[in-house]
Amino acid sequence: MFQKNLFRGKRILVTGGGTGLGRAMAEQFLQLGAELFICGRRKAVCDETAAALMGKHGGKISAYGVDIRNAAAVDEMIEDIFASGPLTDLVNNAAGNFISRTEDLTPKGFDTIANIVMHGTFYVTHAVGRRWIANRQRGNVLSIVVTWYKNGGPFVVPSAMSKAAVHTMTMSLASEWARYGIRLNAIAPGEIPTEGMSKRLSPGEKPGARSAKLNPMGRAGTFQELQNLSTFLLSDGCEWLNGQTITMDGGQQLATGGNFYSLREWTDEQWGVARDAIRKQNVKDRA
Repeated sequence: MFQKNLFRGKRILVTGGGTGLGRAMAEQFLQLGAELFICGRRKAVCDETAAALMGKHGGKISAYGVDIRNAAAVDEMIEDIFASGPLTDLVNNAAGNFISRTEDLTPKGFDTIANIVMHGTFYVTHAVGRRWIANRQRGNVLSIVVTWYKNGGPFVVPSAMSKAAVHTMTMSLASEWARYGIRLNAIAPGEIPTEGMSKRLSPGEKPGARSAKLNPMGRAGTFQELQNLSTFLLSDGCEWLNGQTITMDGGQQLATGGNFYSLREWTDEQWGVARDAIRKQNVKDRA
């Protein structure tokens, strides 16, 4: 679909690039000739991903262990990256989410999601964008949001609120920073199964089973589909595309709302089972 070496000369940072959707996008960009920077809370995971992808495709990936909730740590990472040359592109992919009845949420649970998705995404975008502006460099920001950013997300309220904020940031900075040659767009993907998020959003279900049942196309999305759309949005093929959030979900948001409204039918017992499964996944991820 894309020319070989389409991204030669590009330097791209992918937050949350060690696993899941971030890793998939990073791999595509690497194959197309970009120099990659990936970051995540667990540096060992990012190091393993960098080694695996470079071993498979060649190229160069630098890995950082950074909690993007820490603005000072974010700025330190961006300063280190720019010391060897400016970024050309930023992909805001780092996120967190889990299903919960909102009345059961604690302030800590809410902050865990909001501080990563809303605050962290802004910290990284701000740290990169102000350097582009100061150095009079063009740039491109792509953020990953969710299909319920505009119609609400029952049982995932911290994510819905925070992703709506990222969508608003995308529109706001697209108009504010366009005069500097900086574009911002976003993708709202439907379900693309990844191990960690499937276990937090659909505990007890086979990954992709919900989309297979409810999606108009009868299936979940694939990594390749996200790779292709993200590549197009970071390419130079349509530089007038700015401030847009593109939903890619097989039409599920149109047909069903694309959210977790159906969980209103769950019993207390089912919510208890889900909470236990999510806690086990969290412990596994911290190990």
